[in-house]
Amino acid sequence: MLPRSRTLPARIHDSVNDENRNQRSYLQVEAQPKIDEDTESLNPGQYNSKCFDDDGRLKRTGTVWTATSHIITAVIGSGVLSLAWAIGQLGWIAGPTVMILFAFVILYTSNLLCNCYRTGDPLTGRRNYTYMDAVRSNLENGSFRGSLMGISIGTVTKSGTVTTTQKVWRNLQALGDIAFAYSYSIILIEIQDTVRSPPAESKTMKKASTISIAITTIFYMLCGCMGYAAFGDEAPGNLLTGFGFYNPYWLLDIANLAIVIHLVGAYQVFCQPLFAFVEKWSASRWHKSELITREYEVRIPCTGTTYKLNLFRAVWRTIFVVLTTVISMLMPFFNDVVGILGAFGFWPLTVYFPVEMYIAQNKIRPWTSRWLGLRILSFTCLLVSLAAACGSVAGVVLDLKSYRPFKSTY
Repeated sequence: MLPRSRTLPARIHDSVNDENRNQRSYLQVEAQPKIDEDTESLNPGQYNSKCFDDDGRLKRTGTVWTATSHIITAVIGSGVLSLAWAIGQLGWIAGPTVMILFAFVILYTSNLLCNCYRTGDPLTGRRNYTYMDAVRSNLENGSFRGSLMGISIGTVTKSGTVTTTQKVWRNLQALGDIAFAYSYSIILIEIQDTVRSPPAESKTMKKASTISIAITTIFYMLCGCMGYAAFGDEAPGNLLTGFGFYNPYWLLDIANLAIVIHLVGAYQVFCQPLFAFVEKWSASRWHKSELITREYEVRIPCTGTTYKLNLFRAVWRTIFVVLTTVISMLMPFFNDVVGILGAFGFWPLTVYFPVEMYIAQNKIRPWTSRWLGLRILSFTCLLVSLAAACGSVAGVVLDLKSYRPFKSTY
C-alpha cells in the first residue's frame, strides 16, 4: 500500500537533522542512501521506485485538488476581514477592478514561480524544496533586492471627518490590504513539493493556482462588495469587530471561532519557512552544541510511539509565538498592519523574485519585448507596494493619536 497523501506542514518542515529523511525505510524496503544534492539530477531514475521519488524521499501523492485546497486554505484568512473597508475606500468601480487586477498579477507570477520548482528539466531536474532554495538555485550570482469613487472627502466617520489627505492615504492603504489578502507565494514551492509526478509538478501546480485564485477572487468579491453594500462608508477595518453592534452573538462567535481555527493552522504553515531557516542556520553556526542539535525521544502515552524533542526548537519557537502575540495585542491596528504586511510582502516575494528567476531560467536577453514587459510589470508593482506602504504607515500614525496600549480602537 502506498503512503497516504502528505499534508503541507509535514512537507515544509525541515529539521536540523534533515539527513534522516533520506534514511527512512518503508515497510520492508531497505533504507535509501543519502543523496548528494549536486548530483541527484544526473541520475533521476536511480532512486525512483514504487515507494520513493527520484530524490530518495517517500513517494509524493499530491494532486491538483490537494494543491488547490492547500492554496485556498493558505490564502483565505484574516485578510478577508478588511476587504469591505478596502472596497469602501476605492469605490464600486476601482475596488473590484483593483481586486481582479491583483488576482491576474498573482496568477501570472505564481505560474512563473511554478517553473522554478526544478532546476533544469521540468521532469527530471534537481528539486528546490523551499522558496529560498529556488531563489538561490536560479539567482546564484544575482542580488536580493458606498459610492462609485469610494468614501468621499468630508464624510464623517467614527474616526472623524475624512480630509483630502486622508482620502489619498486610505486609497493607498486599501491596495496593501488587498495585496495581503492574496499573498501565498512564500509557501507555493513547499505546496508544489507535495505534488506527484508525472505529469510535471509545474503543470499540476499551474492548474491548482488557476482554480484556487478563481475561487478565492469570487469569495473576496462577495465579502468585500457585500460588506461595503451593507455598511457603506461605515464599513469597518475588521468586519467581525468594528461595526458597532454584536447581534446575533452566536453568529459572530461562530465566525470568530472559525478565524481562530484557521489562524492556528495558517500561522504554523506560514511560519515554517522562517522556523526552518533559523534552525538550519543555528545548526550550521553552532553544530557542536547539544542544545541545538540533539533530539530527545519522548514517549507518547497510550500510543506506543515516540516524539523527537529538540530543546532549541521548542524554546525559540515558543518565544517567537509569545512575542508576536504580545506585539499584536500591544498595537491593535488591524487593517493598518495588514496593509503594511501586504505592501512589504507583495513586490519582493510575489513579483520580483519570480520575475527575476524566470528571466534567468529562460535566459531572456535584455531589451527584448518579453524582457521589457517583465521589467515594466515588476517596476509597476514596486510602485504599488511603495504607495501601499506609505498609506498604511500614515494610517498607523493617525491611529497612534488615539492609541492606548492593549486597547482596541473599536
